[in-house]
Amino acid sequence: MNGSSMPVNQEVYLSSLSTQLVQRSLHSVWHPCTQMQHHETVPLVAVRNASGPWLYDHDGHRYLDAISSWWVNLFGHANPRINAALKHQLDTLEHAMLAGFTHEPVVALSEKLSAMTSGVLGHCFYASDGSSAVEIALKMSFHSWRNRGLGDKKEFVCLKGGYHGETVGALSVTDVPVFRDAYDPLLKPAHCLMSPDARQAKDGETADQVALRAAQALETLLQARAAHISAVIIEPLVQCAGGMAMHSPLYVQEVRRLCTAFNVHLIADEIAVGCGRTGKFFACEHANIWPDFLCLSKGISGGYLPLSLVMTRDEVYQSFYSDSMARGFLHSHSYTGNPLACRAALATLQIFEEDDVLAGNLVRAEKLSQALQPLATHSRVKHFRQQGMVWAFDAQVDDPQLAAAFSRRFFTSALAHELLLRPIGTTVYLMPPYILSDADTGLLAERLQTVFDEVMRA
Repeated sequence: MNGSSMPVNQEVYLSSLSTQLVQRSLHSVWHPCTQMQHHETVPLVAVRNASGPWLYDHDGHRYLDAISSWWVNLFGHANPRINAALKHQLDTLEHAMLAGFTHEPVVALSEKLSAMTSGVLGHCFYASDGSSAVEIALKMSFHSWRNRGLGDKKEFVCLKGGYHGETVGALSVTDVPVFRDAYDPLLKPAHCLMSPDARQAKDGETADQVALRAAQALETLLQARAAHISAVIIEPLVQCAGGMAMHSPLYVQEVRRLCTAFNVHLIADEIAVGCGRTGKFFACEHANIWPDFLCLSKGISGGYLPLSLVMTRDEVYQSFYSDSMARGFLHSHSYTGNPLACRAALATLQIFEEDDVLAGNLVRAEKLSQALQPLATHSRVKHFRQQGMVWAFDAQVDDPQLAAAFSRRFFTSALAHELLLRPIGTTVYLMPPYILSDADTGLLAERLQTVFDEVMRA
């Protein structure tokens, strides 16, 4: 809106516009992961535009996006390099079906990702979201065994506190009650084993020892059921939606060893922890292993467009290679391998290379960790932890009423202090984009402590 058409009372106008948009949204949009009644008291923010790590609403308020808009935005909003790549692609090819056709962006992306695994995971199958990627990996694992004459291998192993999505197959290997319980009658049972969460350490026990205990539970199960188990699915290093539970890379090494020994697939769900979030591009690199299936989504497109994919080994691919359609992997999505999304992903990978992002993140992480030290030693903070560009801590909340309302109160208070934060229960976490300036880092740390103190006094 230009100056000549702006109402005299700009503040009243903007407030009115924001209120109208919120009301329209509440009447017509069913928001995800939300109890809609809560928006009678919890603010719904009408975002107008965004730039870098900041979101701006229609009233002129700004919010530092400290969780990368649900862990997807790696290099800031309206990133000029990703914008330019998308604008060029938009004038060339917006979409073409991937069945019977192909195009340069999907081929280039597949080749690039394969090379990043030294060709071990040389085949990419595309979808649109993380849950779909998990569904693909589960189906592909089972179908691969069946094609090899091992159709009894149809059970799956997951971890306590693990989260892999909210479609029916993904929920079957998810252990977060708030997502799973209502749909439990629809779900296929899975073996749910001890998590390697380092917070479970007994007196004198290290994170590695917790990892070995958890691995022993898996070995015991495989000794009894390997002939019936198709795959083990894990979130390497950080179980995110289950409360940012962090564990030793030794666990990933042990799971790989056991899966190989017992002829069981390993599925690495790197939807949230891939793309540099843990300090390396792939979280599995911390353990120096490659899984049989690796799921990527969220940050792979820089937070721009829906895109997910499953990377797998040649032996899996070859198990489907046949004249028989029944032996083929007959799974499809209308927007599979969308050229725009793939181009955004290629631009994202180019930024990783050109800016040496992983090295830069070591510096950024050290600065934010230092700035968070007063909070890390707070008397009501437990288990302050960090892995790469993920920080988390648990609030020591003794009042059941405060515990129940903690996440909503924290979200509301954070907005009042120009922060976008969304705790998981009483676990507060940060997953910021990889572009924070020193000033942004200082502001985030200072205001996070202010918000925490404010909520804990409630």
